[in-house]
Amino acid sequence: MAGGAEWIGGGGGGGYIVRGKWCSYKRTTIILCSINILVALYVLHSLYTSLYMYPYNDSQTAFRYTPDQIRQMEESIRIRKESEPTELIKLVNQIKEEFLMEQKRVEVSEPMKLKIADEVIATLKGLDGSANATVKREAVENWRKETLKEAKKVMHGKTSNYSITPVEAGVLARALETDWFHLSDEIGLWIPVEVIHEEHDDKPEGAEFEIETVSGKPLPPECHAELHTDYDGAAVRWGLTHHKESAYDCCMACLDQAKQAKPGQKKCNVWVYCPSEAGCYSPDKYEHKNHECWLKYSEKPRLNFKDQYSESYRNAHPNAPLIVPWMSGVVTVS
Repeated sequence: MAGGAEWIGGGGGGGYIVRGKWCSYKRTTIILCSINILVALYVLHSLYTSLYMYPYNDSQTAFRYTPDQIRQMEESIRIRKESEPTELIKLVNQIKEEFLMEQKRVEVSEPMKLKIADEVIATLKGLDGSANATVKREAVENWRKETLKEAKKVMHGKTSNYSITPVEAGVLARALETDWFHLSDEIGLWIPVEVIHEEHDDKPEGAEFEIETVSGKPLPPECHAELHTDYDGAAVRWGLTHHKESAYDCCMACLDQAKQAKPGQKKCNVWVYCPSEAGCYSPDKYEHKNHECWLKYSEKPRLNFKDQYSESYRNAHPNAPLIVPWMSGVVTVS
């Protein structure tokens, strides 16, 4: 037979067998795979064309704005930007930053605060009685550095003279290293910059201070308010974060703190208030703003400044104004 059949065998037992030469499974598989490859190439070509050719074609036929329309759009953008409440946005961002800073603050336990306060007091008591504020500040700073070093030793399992747990050491190290400003406030530590106060009578002849009025309620006699006066003392309430609307409110806050103070806690007997809208000058590194109210304690209150800054002081501190901007009072507490 022609094509794919041949005879096998002999005699009566022989027969034909058909061989699939052109329609074998191998040839069929190859044909199908080839078709699939061609289809896949066609699909890829179509995708390539849609991704790269269509945008190009669209850009050629895109709508073009007229110069007048462009000018109107620019004007609209400008008006929208000018109408944005920029000051409010700045204030909100500032509040957010302060909130995040508060969130990051280290929570120090009350026993730990008492321990730190006792050690700082012991450090200051160990100084000579005539030590000035600069010496006291350096002594406290040296104590802080040494205590921080010992706390880190405990954290790393090294031998230390500080008998606290590693967890407590970690909290103490963070508080002393990154949150010392707030911790100082919480334990009532405040050492002013050294001020040498002298009485000066350098007013021009015949000149008098103007009679001034202070906003708010009249201050009662027990406040002993003095204009252009700044008294020294250890802070029991940090003025940078303690604002009052008037000197009267500041004095009342001092009296209230003294009444509510717990046994062993320092009672406010000195209040210092900033009544100036422009803020109040101080020789320290902080910017003191209007309404700051400092509550202080001093066994024997003494003046930092009174009436005017002396000429010699202003020569050494060019930013100092002529007149002391603060007002203060020394109250009697039982």
